[in-house]
Amino acid sequence: MKNLKVAIAGAGAISEFHLKGWLAQDAVTLVAICDPDREKAQLRADEFGIAEVFTGVAEMLAATRPDAVDIITPVGSHASLVRMAAACGVHVICQKPMTPTVAEAEALIADVGEGVRFMVHENYRFRPHYAEIARRVRAGEIGRLRHARLTVRSSSLFDYPGRVPFLLGRQPYLAQFKRLLVFEVLIHHLDALRSILGEMEVLSARLDRINPDLMGEDVALVTLRSADGALIQMDANISALGYPPLPTDRLELLGDADTLIYDRDRISRLSQPEIVSLHDLTANYQACFTGAVTEFVTGLRNGTPFATDRLDNLETLRLMESIYRAAGVNV
Repeated sequence: MKNLKVAIAGAGAISEFHLKGWLAQDAVTLVAICDPDREKAQLRADEFGIAEVFTGVAEMLAATRPDAVDIITPVGSHASLVRMAAACGVHVICQKPMTPTVAEAEALIADVGEGVRFMVHENYRFRPHYAEIARRVRAGEIGRLRHARLTVRSSSLFDYPGRVPFLLGRQPYLAQFKRLLVFEVLIHHLDALRSILGEMEVLSARLDRINPDLMGEDVALVTLRSADGALIQMDANISALGYPPLPTDRLELLGDADTLIYDRDRISRLSQPEIVSLHDLTANYQACFTGAVTEFVTGLRNGTPFATDRLDNLETLRLMESIYRAAGVNV
């Protein structure tokens, strides 16, 4: 595992950030990239210096025999491609969500077993601001958490007349998702909260739709409870006119010793408001992709567990499905 040969499955918009993450690794060679649209794959290959281009994953794996594959394809294809890689003895990092449902994820995990290493590219917990919050909570800065509130706002799925919403311009197929905000966006936040606060259970959920052109929800109000009894509220709207196209987050963590607040690009503790930790959110966006890839490479080389191992990520999927059930949506 000292010198890793890695193949890339998928050359869509998000692959740019994966590939930049791979280029940041030492002793890694990107041997091939594939996409059903050969032109898209060739453009990425030219941009990132990848030697071979394919239109099918099976052909790519057979021809290049990589150590690992990064699956960056639509969610409906994940299970079959992970199984394909595992059958070839190729380790896998796969974009989130692992599968459309928990039942499919459980079946996939059982089929893959321990034959290859399998990590899910769930990257929010690798965002430097969320990683810092997790460290500070573990260090005891707020004491015992009693209450938390996460607010998420963006104009990702709705914009002023004449403008194409950001996410619908980048991923137009999202308009057809019957499960949207929680499945596609808040799944990130659920995983980040798990990394900060530990396991949670869903108490209630309400979903709504502002953009009438969508099939799924773009608004969610969710109440959860942590394992030690803290109440956690999620208030998300990604069709919020006037907000930036990428989600902006505010997280309040109220403990019995202090309150820690993350607001867009800054973290502060209310007992010391003059001390502010500032974050470059543009840099942090790429950093979380690079962090996830680094986690995968380090785990392969050292045999250490992945933070977002397939079993850990299964718990995030279960939370996601619990929200839909609480809101009365069939899963």
